[in-house]
Amino acid sequence: MTYNVTLIPGDGIGLEVTAAARRCVDAVAELFDFDIAWDERRAGEEAQKECGSLLPKETLSSIKKNKVALKGPITTPVGEGFRSINVELRQSLDLYANVRPARLYDGTASLYSSIDLVVIRENIEDLYAGIEFDKGAKDTKELIAFVGKHLGKKIREDSAIALKPISAFGSRRISEFAFRYAADNRRKKVTAVHKANIMKFADGLFLKTATEVAARHPKIEFEDRIVDNMCMQLVMKPELYDVILCPNLYGDILSDLCSGLIGGLGLAPSANIGEKGAVFEPIHGSAPKHAGKNVANPSACILSAAMMLQHLGEKGAASALEQAVIRVIRERKVVTYDLKPKTPAGTREMAAEIVKKLRK
Repeated sequence: MTYNVTLIPGDGIGLEVTAAARRCVDAVAELFDFDIAWDERRAGEEAQKECGSLLPKETLSSIKKNKVALKGPITTPVGEGFRSINVELRQSLDLYANVRPARLYDGTASLYSSIDLVVIRENIEDLYAGIEFDKGAKDTKELIAFVGKHLGKKIREDSAIALKPISAFGSRRISEFAFRYAADNRRKKVTAVHKANIMKFADGLFLKTATEVAARHPKIEFEDRIVDNMCMQLVMKPELYDVILCPNLYGDILSDLCSGLIGGLGLAPSANIGEKGAVFEPIHGSAPKHAGKNVANPSACILSAAMMLQHLGEKGAASALEQAVIRVIRERKVVTYDLKPKTPAGTREMAAEIVKKLRK
């Protein structure tokens, strides 16, 4: 069996961690008797240099054709092009579900003994699809006047304004995804996170829709939490939570918080999933100051690749790859500086150790 996969190395440390992940995927594919045909494409600063575009059409076309991609972190240059290349990629491909597991492995620096959470984040709407009005702009002044005249609300004239669209369609789609995910992965509870006590229409719609969907899945426990309370709950009692369902912005924030609970972003994988394709990537950024130094932890990208193999139906290979990463982290012999500040190994060396564990 051969799987066609688009590989987007990205920028900064992305080139190193995706190379490490590719090496591990090729090794586990050999063990489980299937092949990965990598179609390497560019996006971000490297693409701008080579192709004159931050997100070349050829890259999007490759993902649409292959329906699956492994992607490194991308740098979005300030002041030009897309507001975010990642957002543009997700919206262009309608990758509406962002899946961000947070699992604590032995050998990491954490205050906790056991954490196994999954943040399911709506990936298309909310502030990441928001419309902004700049301070002093004509349309901003018109909007302020409209709000004052029709709603009786006063907005300061020197304000910038952002709109956050949340639809019933988007809320229903991500809620159904979260409950299907919980059922398919033997999870017991879904917690919807919101600020509906203040944002009664936008967040209120998200909560109302999630509650309606929950009623159709009675075997999965359902509850909701206000986002600020949820931050406290996750720090104090993370063991009480399982699948966390969020609108876009809250999911972004809470998934980073969860990454902190398990030892950092270097251990945090993710998937962006839609009806017609999926893109897998580490949560962390491109960290340009560390680029080319062979110091970045490749675990998040390798674990993202394991999620990709699971998505492709290669469950045995996915489990073997994750277990190899777990063993290397647990032993703390050949790991990067974030896991072992004294006498750390490099990115390439840690990847080689993971491959070694695969073959034992």
